[in-house]
Amino acid sequence: MPILVSKTYWLGMPFNFRIWPEHAQCEPVTMKADDFRELRGLYWTAKGNEKPRIGVVVMHPRADFTHHYIVPRFTKAGFAVLGANTRNPNNDTNTIHEEIILDANACVKYLKDVKGCQKVLLFGNSGGGSLFAFFQAQARLAPQQRLSHDPAGIPVALKGAKMVPADGIILCSAHKGEGKIMNECIDPSVVDERNPELTDPDLDMYDPRNGFREPPDWTEYSTEFCERFRAAQIARVKRIDGIARGYIDEFRRAELLRADPEFKKLPYEKRMRILRQEAFEPVMVIYRTMANLHYVDRHLDPSDRPYGSLISERPDLMNWQYLGFGRMCTPRAWLSTWSGVSSKADLRANLKQIEEPVIVVNAGRDNEIFPNTDAKPIYEAVVSKDRKYVNFPEALHYFEPPFGQKETPDVDKLMDLLVPWVEERFASAAPATS
Repeated sequence: MPILVSKTYWLGMPFNFRIWPEHAQCEPVTMKADDFRELRGLYWTAKGNEKPRIGVVVMHPRADFTHHYIVPRFTKAGFAVLGANTRNPNNDTNTIHEEIILDANACVKYLKDVKGCQKVLLFGNSGGGSLFAFFQAQARLAPQQRLSHDPAGIPVALKGAKMVPADGIILCSAHKGEGKIMNECIDPSVVDERNPELTDPDLDMYDPRNGFREPPDWTEYSTEFCERFRAAQIARVKRIDGIARGYIDEFRRAELLRADPEFKKLPYEKRMRILRQEAFEPVMVIYRTMANLHYVDRHLDPSDRPYGSLISERPDLMNWQYLGFGRMCTPRAWLSTWSGVSSKADLRANLKQIEEPVIVVNAGRDNEIFPNTDAKPIYEAVVSKDRKYVNFPEALHYFEPPFGQKETPDVDKLMDLLVPWVEERFASAAPATS
């Protein structure tokens, strides 16, 4: 079997720092969210700096950001960094955003209540951006105004939580939301969710008859094909939404039958069938989720990005493998996280409720976040009076260096910008320098 995963991942996660920060110290921490779920992280500070007044949280819905590339420079500047996992580290099969924003809340409260940070910032990298914006938007609301249910109609604990908003947000290579990503990378040519090899050739972006060229030559699709393709992507997402809601309806029917006063009078066999149906948690397999037209057609949103996707230089083949976005999920997780039609983790929508300082950073060579499709619309959605947009033309998605290189010049350039940005806004919270 060919190795299709991008070289970026061959030597470890590209978002990890490459050289251990000798000036820093690290403390493993365990936190508890308001719904009593535990999460873990690493608390980083500079040696001798026991009480930083500025703290930064970095987190992703599923990826492990405990050794994120921001740690060395932010700690050297005197900030604390809490790199935390959600309750679902490295596995988003049952990731419910209405639940994991309570994990983000636990991190903010930990830095403020336990470590004494006066100001806390959120570093939203990639999928962390929509996660943090969703958290911040809900945390700023009065408890009775928060969401009471997830998109599946299941009650969530937001109204009863003590939510503490952060003081500012850094959005770096952030996308519009995992569901919005799915809307644009799901393969609409799949005819049958139960038989993913069945393909509608008229909607197959990797079919030469639709303009696809053999990699690594760039393709240029017709406007007519793009419009049909994008419409069919949303149609497939809606079909999967229907499947997910069908499972949830079966659960609800069983729940109502079990709650009926006559339930106890039923024969044991019937009661067990009802109880099993109520307990049943199906896992949906979403095949072929590496089909964004932008991966192979650069003229649709011009940039200096390399061919392919963040995950693979051959998305036409990776589209058929296990690794991909949202590949396995429960019906609740699909609706809450991966459906761009149903999910509330919509970065642009949530930014319209956030008034704290926001900086949007774009990586010019990012092959997953695109300048006109993603970065600029995200910035335009920011309503904060203190907002800034910065583009790093040469940077890749995680500001990672070329394969095998330890030095990270693009990370250095990024941090040269971000450290002063934080200090200028929160200098009153920083300790005086001698």
